Amino acid sequence: MRLAELRVAVVMGGSSTEREVSLISGRCVLAALERCVLSNALAKVSAIEVDSKGLWVVDGVAHDAAKALGLCRDVHVFFLALHGGAGEDGTVQGLLEACGRRHTGSGVVASAICMDKAATRGLAASSGLRVAPAALIDAAGFARNPTAEVQRARALPACGAGWVVKPRRGGSSVNTHLVVDPHDLARAISQVLQSGDDALVEARISGIEVSCGVLAVRHGEERALPPIEIQHEKERFFDYEQKYSESGAKEICPASSLDESMKERVQTAALALHRLCGCAGYSRSDFIVPPSGDPVLLEINTLPGLTPRSLLPQEAAVVGITYDELCLALVECAGEVGPA
Repeated sequence: MRLAELRVAVVMGGSSTEREVSLISGRCVLAALERCVLSNALAKVSAIEVDSKGLWVVDGVAHDAAKALGLCRDVHVFFLALHGGAGEDGTVQGLLEACGRRHTGSGVVASAICMDKAATRGLAASSGLRVAPAALIDAAGFARNPTAEVQRARALPACGAGWVVKPRRGGSSVNTHLVVDPHDLARAISQVLQSGDDALVEARISGIEVSCGVLAVRHGEERALPPIEIQHEKERFFDYEQKYSESGAKEICPASSLDESMKERVQTAALALHRLCGCAGYSRSDFIVPPSGDPVLLEINTLPGLTPRSLLPQEAAVVGITYDELCLALVECAGEVGPA
C-alpha cells in the first residue's frame, strides 16, 4: 500500500506518570500528520486518547482496548505517542501485534528490554558498551536490611561526584534523585521504592551529557542523528523540569563541546545499542561523555518525546528533516513492516 493511502490513528495519554508529556507529543504529531493529509501525503489521521484508567477514547466515547481496536478497523497504522508505563514497556505493542495491527516504534521484546534500565545495562555491558557502576535495590531487600543496602550503594567505585538514584523502569526522570551527601542516599532509595519500582543506584559520572537519536529512514535503513548536548544548571541534572520547562536546560545540536571523533563514538554507541536491543523505527540513547574514555550509557528510549522541546526533532532538524517529515517517516517505516 502506498504511503498516501494510509489511514493513521495517533495514540496518546495513558496512565503513566508521563501522561501529560504524552498528550503534548500526541497533539504535536496529530497536527503534523493533519498537515500531511492536507498535502495528500496521507489519506486520513485521527486521535485516540488513552485515559488515566486505561480506557481508549474513540470519537469521544471510552471503550476497553479490544473494543476500541474493533472500532478502528480502517486504521492502517497506530502512531504511538505514549510515554512510560504500559504504553512503552511492550504491553500496548503486544496488544496491537496480537491483533495483527501495525504501529510505530519498537516491538514487544525491544520495548520491554529498553524500559528496564537494569536489563539494558546488562545487555550493553555484555557487548562492550560502557555503563556506570551500579547497585539494584528491591523493596524486600531494603526492608530486611536497609543499612546493608545503603552501604552497598555507597561502596560503588568512582563515586566522588555522588550518586543518581532512579526507578528501574521509569521515564522522563520522574522520581530521579541526584545525591551528593551520602546521608541522603537512604531517603532517595526509599522514595523510589515507595513508587512500587526497584531502585537503581548509579555512580554519578562527571562529564558532558548528550543524547543521540537513531532513525530508520526507509526500507530498514538506519542512521544515527547528530548528538545533542544538554547544558543544565550547575548542580542539577536533566530532570523533569529541566526537560520540559521554558527555563529548562539549554540544548545544543550538534554537541559543541565534543570533537568530531567523540561525536562519531557517541553515534556508533547509539546505533549499536539500537540494534542490540532490536529496536525499530527510532530510538534515543542518552550518555555522559567523561573527560577520558568512551561515552557512558545512561538509558535508551524506544518512544522518545515529540514535544516542541524534545531532543529527537531537534537532532533531525540539523540534518534537514522537518518535524512533519520526521512524523511521516515514522509512519512510513511502520507501514513497511509487520502484518498487513
